[in-house]
Formats: sequence, structure tokens, C-alpha cells
Amino acid sequence: MATPAAKSTDDPVTAMRSILKRIATGPELSKDISYEEARAGMRYVLDAAVDPVQAAIFLIALRMKRETDDENRGVLQAIRDATYTVTANVDDVLDIADPYDGFTRTLPVSPFLPAVLAACGVAGVSHGVERMGPKFGATHRQVLRAAGLAVDLSVEDAAARLADPAIGWAYVDQKVFCPKLHQLTDFRTLIVKRPAITTAEVLANPIRGRRRTHLVTGYVHKPYPRIYALLARHAGFDSALLVRGVEGGVLPSLRSSGKAFYYHAGGEELPLDFTPADFAIEQSLRAAPLPEGLARETEGGDDVALALDPVAIAQAAVAQGREALAGKPGAVRDSLVSAAALCLFHLKRHDSLRTAAEAVRAVLDDGSALKRFTRAT
Repeated sequence: MATPAAKSTDDPVTAMRSILKRIATGPELSKDISYEEARAGMRYVLDAAVDPVQAAIFLIALRMKRETDDENRGVLQAIRDATYTVTANVDDVLDIADPYDGFTRTLPVSPFLPAVLAACGVAGVSHGVERMGPKFGATHRQVLRAAGLAVDLSVEDAAARLADPAIGWAYVDQKVFCPKLHQLTDFRTLIVKRPAITTAEVLANPIRGRRRTHLVTGYVHKPYPRIYALLARHAGFDSALLVRGVEGGVLPSLRSSGKAFYYHAGGEELPLDFTPADFAIEQSLRAAPLPEGLARETEGGDDVALALDPVAIAQAAVAQGREALAGKPGAVRDSLVSAAALCLFHLKRHDSLRTAAEAVRAVLDDGSALKRFTRAT
């Protein structure tokens, strides 16, 4: 339970000292703070209103003691307070939130997903950054830029693309919709470990629908579906689809049983189990692999990032992604089929994963998904 808040003060330095005295006192004596204090502390970090050392202690201390639900909500709300948000001229928007630190072990396929969904009648937006630790993998921005697509749209222009019947999707960069958070990129690299920001930033939600806004994001570890659902409801997402995806992204495994959680109308999250056969997929590969020579696995987990060539990976992703959008069979196409079908099924556009997958294959085979992608220059 959170301790009582310190006496209200307009002085960020005094307020942050009070917060740190409680959250940074060791594994047994650290105290939780309230939603409003977490929101204020994160706001001080975003506004550069406190010393960078104190800002780092704030984030690391929260992580070391484990963030409470109120603290996670407070951090998210501070980010949302600093986020520029636009409502697109469409009824429903699907917010596609992949990890901002990118992909290091598989080909980044999900940057092509919004165009596929647009061809299926779903307006979708993805978002991210150029490069982020701790993985420093290939990101949506890198792949889309390598394809010659616009990656520095204003939030208004991105929203307009969602409403354009010939396009129906867009990418918007964090430096555009939340510049205060983007300015912390180097700072986050210095603190090394993943702070609460990493969880919260994917729910900033810069573009909303006129009637409903939906979230699809990925997870790896079992505690996160509940946390993401909690934060998605706080952020006002009408529904959420949380996929146990490859590298924490939105693409499920192609060769093993899958798991997702979802909610509708702000309700409780429910489980969804599926298999590749539900999408009529038979694959020996878990995901689309990186071409040989683009990454050299090293010992020590995150150290793999040191051996990556993100530019070459992005270029390879563009080549194979365009082929998949044109209907070429393979793991890239299958990944797009399974992920898009999950989204369509979640949005109740189809009554089964099989029929949703058939609809996705149709827009890949007739070239409409590729047209949506290439028009977004």
C-alpha cells in the first residue's frame, strides 16, 4: 500500500527528494508511492525539472522494488500528458505497438502489417523510434525509411492518411508526438535496464478513432498481459489484443501453439488459445529468419545487439516484405497472415481465425496490400 503523499509542493526538487526517500531505501524498506506522485515524478523527469541522477534513481528504484499498478498508471499518465494526440476521421483506429527497441533475432515483418490491415478495411497506425536500447534492434522507422516511406509525418498528417481511402495507415514517430520523452533516449541508454517507461510508452496512443480506439501489442513474460490490459484500460482503449509474440512483438510463432489475451468495451481480459493450423499455416520456422551474416549471436543475451547491422536488416526486410505483400509464399507472408487474422478476428470482422486468414491472403494475392504500402510515400 502506498504511503501518504508528502505535503503538496510546487518545488520539483523537494517533491522528488520526498519520493526518492521512500522508494529507494532497499528491498525490505522501500515504500510505494501514489498514482499522483508517480505521475508528478515522471513529469519532473520529462520536463528535466530535476537532476539527471535523481531522474535515474526514480526510474531504477521503481523497477527494483517492482512498480505497483498505481505507479505504472502514474508513469503512463505523465507520458500521455506530454503526448500530442489527434482524432482521425475514421470510426475505428487500431494502434499497433511493437517494442521500441526493435528486433535482433528475426526479420522485422510487422512494419508491413498496417498496410495489410488497411487493405482489409482496418485503419491502423504504428509508432516507434529510430533506435532504442537495450536491444538496439531494427525498428519500424528503419524499415519504413529503407522502403522510401515517410517516417517524419506530423500527427495531423498521419491521421489524415488513416482517413485516406487509398492509404488507410500511417507511421508516426515518438519525436513528433512526444518530443519530451524522445529527448530521454540517451539518458535511457545510460541507465541500461528497462524502466517503467518501456512498458508505458507503447500506450501513448497519438491517434484515436472517432468512435473507438483499439490496441494490439505483444508480450513475452506471463505477468505482462494483466499489466498491459490495466494500462490499456487506463489509456482509454476500447479494446486490446495482447499477443505472446516473437521477440515481444505482435507476430505469433509460426510453428507452435499461441496465446493471447483480449478485452472488449473496457472489460476484463480473457485468454485466447490458437495454433498455426487455425490460420492454415504449416511452417518449420518460428519466424522469418534474418538473412545469413546480418547478425552474429554472441554470449550474454543483450550483447547480440553489438553484432547487428540494422541498416542491412532493414533493407532485407523491405525486399522480403514487398515480395510477401505481392503474394510470395514463405515465412514473411505467413507472419503477416497470422498477425493480421488475429487482429481481424479480435475486431469481430470475421467469426473465425480461418476465414480471417483467408481474407488476408486475398489482399496479398490481389496486390491491394502492396498498393496500400507503396502509396504511403
